[in-house]
Amino acid sequence: MGQDKKPARIFHYDLYGKREEKYDFLLNNSLQTVPWRELEPAASQYFFVPKDFSLQGEYDKGFSVRELFPVNSVGIVTSKDVVFVNGNKKELLRNITEYFGITPDETLIHPISYRPFDNRYVYYDTKRIERARENVMRHFLNGENVGLVITRQTKMDFWKHVIITNAPTTALFVEIKDNSNNFPLYLYPDNLYSDEKRKPNLDESIISEISNRTGLQFAAEPEKPELDGEEKFSGKAGKFFFPIDLLCYIYAVLHTPTYRERYKEFLKIDFPRVPYPENAEQFMTLASLGSKLRGLHLMEGVEPQSGMADFPAEGSNEIENLKYVGSKVCINSVQYFDGVPPEAWNFYMGGYQPAQKWLKDRKGRILGYDDIRHYQRIIRVLKETGELMHELDQ
Repeated sequence: MGQDKKPARIFHYDLYGKREEKYDFLLNNSLQTVPWRELEPAASQYFFVPKDFSLQGEYDKGFSVRELFPVNSVGIVTSKDVVFVNGNKKELLRNITEYFGITPDETLIHPISYRPFDNRYVYYDTKRIERARENVMRHFLNGENVGLVITRQTKMDFWKHVIITNAPTTALFVEIKDNSNNFPLYLYPDNLYSDEKRKPNLDESIISEISNRTGLQFAAEPEKPELDGEEKFSGKAGKFFFPIDLLCYIYAVLHTPTYRERYKEFLKIDFPRVPYPENAEQFMTLASLGSKLRGLHLMEGVEPQSGMADFPAEGSNEIENLKYVGSKVCINSVQYFDGVPPEAWNFYMGGYQPAQKWLKDRKGRILGYDDIRHYQRIIRVLKETGELMHELDQ
């Protein structure tokens, strides 16, 4: 650009409404009369739509989850889910046999987090599936682990794109339109028979900063894992905090409605940044609430609750056509789940509404006893998640 030239000016205007209304607007206006809004696109994204980045400095003071968890990757892509993934082990083995004409290796069958609250099995043959993501997924196969699953970007108007897992995940686990990354909490050694212990997948500089701000000492493994909540911070555990506490702190922050609304523009375009805790008390409170969310979303000890998603009528149990009427979720002409709160039916986790998607994905199938109970647990989890999120906002 020469010295005598100025940068181009960019203007924006949104025109919503029916086709006739748009035609009428265009006929009665010109480029000079449209109420344009001048944009000032900034590096590095250069958005051509209005964005409010006035909180950029405040948001950037937090730490990025991608910086905190150095080892991470997009989830598994099989390219043939209908063959490699199934909720039934016998059906999965049969699919592999029929498709490849081989005798399947049953040791390659592992649990996989397929969609929210939809856990299935994957035939994890790294030579046959398209993207195995072994560098990350092996840390769930080699021992107990948990991880955060988060999308880097979303085209949706809202951000709810974080879920916890204790198993390998698919690329579309959180959102059907955008890949999601898995951030495991622990890393296991390549040689499972060595004396080497698992290590936290955490950046040391961020851990050090959190320790300085809270006065709590970091420990890679708790010597007394039964200590939880307030006991852990009261001195009985030596004022330590552990990797799982930090993960739960992050999980609580990312589920706080005020945080999601305040930083919504930034959450749409990159992995989230999490504010550092101000002190030990704040860290303890959020970690405790995050621990409750973790347990709910992993369905640890969650049982159906009487009066919620009851399944009172007898019938074929086949999912034919779904209809939500009042508090009833009808699956066919005679059977329904009764007492399903609207906040649970409409609840989003990432780009999915689990109360609806879990049933839609099973259309044409007959629900067994365990399926019915699992769906009842899903409804309870969604309702209690909403309650915990409200508590976080306080």
